[in-house]
Amino acid sequence: MVSRKKSFQSTVDFPDPRDAMAEGVLAVGGLLDVGTLYTAYSLGVFPWPHPDYPLLWFSPEKRGIIEFSDLHISRSFDKFVRQHGDEFEITVDQAFAQVVRECAKQPRPGQEGTWILPPMIKAYIDFHNAGYAHSVEVWHKRQLVGGIYGVFVKGMFSGESMFYKTPNASKLALFHLIKLLESWGLEWMDIQMVTPVTKSFGGKYLEREEFLYKLAHTQDENENAIFPWTC
Repeated sequence: MVSRKKSFQSTVDFPDPRDAMAEGVLAVGGLLDVGTLYTAYSLGVFPWPHPDYPLLWFSPEKRGIIEFSDLHISRSFDKFVRQHGDEFEITVDQAFAQVVRECAKQPRPGQEGTWILPPMIKAYIDFHNAGYAHSVEVWHKRQLVGGIYGVFVKGMFSGESMFYKTPNASKLALFHLIKLLESWGLEWMDIQMVTPVTKSFGGKYLEREEFLYKLAHTQDENENAIFPWTC
């Protein structure tokens, strides 16, 4: 078990997340270093780089979450797990860098290119090496076929991205992650945006104010908690 570390320097003086612009932009610039990332996620803020702009930090008006008490498993996915689940191996933090790079290559409907640019890849690998970013990997015949990665800060997990190379592999990763967090007594996770996959698991949007209240309440509840991951 690892206890929480709290002393970090941020390269961005973040305003109150409630003061974000209509598009959700809260701040511009700074570095993607461990201290700045830790501070941002502590506030419910996340980076979303664009190759044509300085580094942007977001606190959107609507925020996607999954509450574990509302977890929904579709009949088709339940059937898949029962019939084929044993064909896959699930691991945690065994191939973090590979998962991030695969997420960067994953085609996204309605998106051109990727926001997981080389500086982001390096930043999250550094964050992982510092103990605050984690991955769940799905393997089939020793090949990485799916995964998810995200950030665990102050007892709160924020999902960043998923990928799959075979049907349902990203769903297996998300399902395993939810069950892992739930086993630690956690009740929900941040997913930033609701996608078709996360919606199928019960993903929904909260207004910014409700999300920030829920985040602060969860952080307060977990102030003295000890988790297997540094947070």
